[in-house]
Amino acid sequence: MSTDQSGTEIRAGVELPARREEVELRTADGLTLVGELALPEHREPTATLVTLHPLPTAGGFMDSHILRKASARLPALADLAVLRFNTRGTESPRGRSEGAFDHGEAERHDVDAAMAFVAERGLPRPWLVGWSFGTELALKYGRPHDVEGLILLSPPLHRTDDEELTAWAGDDRRIVALIPEHDDFLKPDEARMRFSLVPHLELIPVEDGRHLWVGETQTRRVLDEIVRVVAPSVPLPLPTRWPA
Repeated sequence: MSTDQSGTEIRAGVELPARREEVELRTADGLTLVGELALPEHREPTATLVTLHPLPTAGGFMDSHILRKASARLPALADLAVLRFNTRGTESPRGRSEGAFDHGEAERHDVDAAMAFVAERGLPRPWLVGWSFGTELALKYGRPHDVEGLILLSPPLHRTDDEELTAWAGDDRRIVALIPEHDDFLKPDEARMRFSLVPHLELIPVEDGRHLWVGETQTRRVLDEIVRVVAPSVPLPLPTRWPA
């Protein structure tokens, strides 16, 4: 890692240059979902992260910190497009998405709407990046869509049943799961048993990790792993400073 201390340290609250656009997604059942698309400032993206946030009834929304920091950093550091949005009934500073939380059922339409937006805008090489509740949506509803693969952050596997997991076993698209050592819901040993139904899944236990990935060390680990999978030509670890 570079020892150069010039420029701005990249930490929480730092938003690197990007083209940012407030967007609206339309669902098949007639709702409008609010979101944001972040693109590299001067280049076309090499891949797209379609992010699915944690449980809204537990405070999850499009600004949950890992997703917000992915949007703030990765367009500049890795030439990635990042789409964030509030699922139905979820509110953030961007606004409130129409509808009501449906425990992961009607949210299938929200995933469909996000992928329709990606297709309409011609965004390249989409990946579903789910965190906690968002991993359930990715596993349950991602297969019909033209995605390169899934990245699962702290998957609880509360709403994803064995039949839905087994369906991915016959799908050769890449799936990577980051499992925190001290997760509140699914620790690495149990995750290995549950995910044994998907033999090609890459399971990454994260030492000292916790479900909410609190702290800059954990944030950087998660973002580095995302880039490793989605943009393997980008040197790692990602820079921790931005030129002045």
